Amino acid sequence: MNVDKDSVQYVKEQVEKGFQSAASLLNDPARVRHPSKRNVKLLSSTPLIPDLDGFPPDAGGYVSVKFLTNPVPSSSTYDVRLENSLLRPMVLSNAETRERELAKEAYERDPERNPPPDSVVDYEFFVTETAEQALKFKRKFDVLDPDRDDESLVTNKTADGEPYFKFKRVRAYETATLTNVPDKYDDEVMIVVHDGSDGLRQKAAYYYPILQKMAIRPQRSKNINKNKMLYSASQAQGHEEVEEITDFIHLAVEDVTEELAESAARFKRNPLGEEAQEEAEEEQRAASGASMSPIPTIEEDGAKSE
Repeated sequence: MNVDKDSVQYVKEQVEKGFQSAASLLNDPARVRHPSKRNVKLLSSTPLIPDLDGFPPDAGGYVSVKFLTNPVPSSSTYDVRLENSLLRPMVLSNAETRERELAKEAYERDPERNPPPDSVVDYEFFVTETAEQALKFKRKFDVLDPDRDDESLVTNKTADGEPYFKFKRVRAYETATLTNVPDKYDDEVMIVVHDGSDGLRQKAAYYYPILQKMAIRPQRSKNINKNKMLYSASQAQGHEEVEEITDFIHLAVEDVTEELAESAARFKRNPLGEEAQEEAEEEQRAASGASMSPIPTIEEDGAKSE
């Protein structure tokens, strides 16, 4: 009997067999064998499950950013400020925006003779001024920290007494490479291991999907000079198109709004996204008839339900 290994039905059956096999091995760890070292024994195991509460509400996945050069001065110790740094997209000037619009129109009119328009983005990179401020920000941003609302975590206040964290500009970066991931679970995922001691999460390795991979490098001199030329041309034409450079960012941490919470909840219900889920269900119905049960979804405890 020929089996279409790319069909939704076949993939579903193999996933179900994987769950059944994993469950039987967990019930009897003595049956677990190392693929090459037969004398090695399993001491403990950790389930690998999605963190359904950790999917961003806007796209349901994350962007992986790689610095091609060290973003901070070299040191013998790790700079914890990198764990809570900021990358802010730089706004295009009016001239650059118009240039891209013209390139897009030319490409759509004759794609064989005109290259696709440039869509990469430049960024400004910011970090806190001290490691202590970075650690306080990390605690303030951590919803699992029981003392996240403690006044001692506040590093700065406005004249009206509103708390904020201060980040200083390091330098500008440009995109060196940019890759869109067609399936956010097939290429790479991020994994965070929780030991279950916080009382909120079970002991598990939680994974997070990646939608886009990007490598950035310090902005090259030709781009800096290009911005200066645009500025000079604007001055000559009597315009006030000045490239603004932000030296500091004041960042306040607030609870999510109801709108953002609902958007995140949609990805919790459908980790693939509602559109992808509907397309998969249509493929499933076309492959084996409308009477088939819906595609399994993953629940918080890692089990699947139909």
